[in-house]
Amino acid sequence: MKKLTNKEEEVLKILWKLKKAFVKDVLKEFTEEKPHYNTLSTMIRNLEEKGYVAHEAYGNTHQYYPIVSKEFYRKNFMSRAMEDYFNNSYKNLVSFFAAEEKISVAELKEIINRIEDNN
Repeated sequence: MKKLTNKEEEVLKILWKLKKAFVKDVLKEFTEEKPHYNTLSTMIRNLEEKGYVAHEAYGNTHQYYPIVSKEFYRKNFMSRAMEDYFNNSYKNLVSFFAAEEKISVAELKEIINRIEDNN
């Protein structure tokens, strides 16, 4: 899968939420820093070229919809992050979050209990 820019990812999240949308519908979902209509249209077409989005044509207007699920994207995103930043080590990932105080000891114990329950 081709990597997305932050803005492209934001647009894809909106399309997951809306399921199907015209450019004007996506534009309405932006709360801050609304892109120009033409810029947004270009971003959506880029998502289509990258294989994340498809469209149905209604004359000159296109209704876009995601063809990559959120779950599939998340799995690929996490795999890429694991490889690029944590040497494919979940231990390194968890250690990073513990060092950044993003996960508590209680949460770590809960994770361990879940793992033990599944074995």
